[in-house]
Amino acid sequence: MDERLQFVARRIAGEPMADLCREFGISRKTGYKIFDRYQECGVQGLTDRSRRPYRYAHQLPFQVENFILNVKREHASWGPRSSAGRHCCDNNVSYSLFPPPCTRR
Repeated sequence: MDERLQFVARRIAGEPMADLCREFGISRKTGYKIFDRYQECGVQGLTDRSRRPYRYAHQLPFQVENFILNVKREHASWGPRSSAGRHCCDNNVSYSLFPPPCTRR
């Protein structure tokens, strides 16, 4: 954070962005990002941010996840196809993890 603060202070003093970025060994895009965050949030904007994603694309909806966990608790001997195929369709849950199980003829 000290280097970012020095970078911002020198930028505010009027030094050109390209020269500062070259001296600090960063791209101009990163330099503008640091300076814009300082302008938006002040000194707090210069701290490291979490890289954790805001959302997970493959995460199940909360209700579906709870339903599946409840079915697995009730029927511990069933595998994933039985749990999803038999109960997700029967209980009007419109989210299908697997196709319905095959019936033997």
